[in-house]
Amino acid sequence: MPVANIQVSETPLVLYTLRRADDALILGHRLSEWCGHAPMLEEDMALSNIALDLIGQARELYTYAAKVEGKDNDEDKFAYLRDVRQYRNLLLVEQPNGDFAQTLVRQFFYSAFADLYWRAMMTSRDATLAAIAAKSEKESAYHLRHASEWIIRLGDGTEESHARAQGAIDHLWSFTSEMFAVDDGERTLIDVGIAIDPATLRDRWLTTLANVASEATLSLPQNNWMQQGGRAGRHSEHLGHLLSELQSMQRTFPGLTW
Repeated sequence: MPVANIQVSETPLVLYTLRRADDALILGHRLSEWCGHAPMLEEDMALSNIALDLIGQARELYTYAAKVEGKDNDEDKFAYLRDVRQYRNLLLVEQPNGDFAQTLVRQFFYSAFADLYWRAMMTSRDATLAAIAAKSEKESAYHLRHASEWIIRLGDGTEESHARAQGAIDHLWSFTSEMFAVDDGERTLIDVGIAIDPATLRDRWLTTLANVASEATLSLPQNNWMQQGGRAGRHSEHLGHLLSELQSMQRTFPGLTW
């Protein structure tokens, strides 16, 4: 029997929280796909631990979204019982793992933003979001350091690793500007001090990328054409396939508990 999708009251604060939760869940799921397949055991463990950090962030954010919404939704329903168009994650995080270089470039782009974002969100007037930010920033700082070190190793390594890293940067660059965009609902939260304006982080994000890329002998694209849509529920074909796997158990056996 088909399982009905949940209905969500997308007030500005609920939607804002779900967007950040969706980013963390989808990227965490992508990284979990490397479990048992990473190029070395140490990296297998590192990527799995980063995935766990992100899923932990998603759980806290989904739980808070449910509290703010005040209905019968919870973290599991948000994760497993929404359709692809109800997800509001960045297009960047849903992109396939590809090779190891593409995974690390995707992580580098996201973590360089997330580290700045969570640090800024520690000043939020929303006490719960500020507390989540304080915990998440510590994790994101490690995620950024880990990804940066790999970008340098790949870029300044062999001819093959350099080419793959540069190819990943060129491919994923068009998905990055969505991190800095806001809509009217999010703007109202910025105006009252609950959210921070991500546009204020862009210059520092670019500086971080440029410094690491320079050390890695890589170059950042000059192309300003960018993909948009994830925040509004318009996704690439990849998210549907990801969700079919992520949600398969709950969709097949509704309400199943351990």
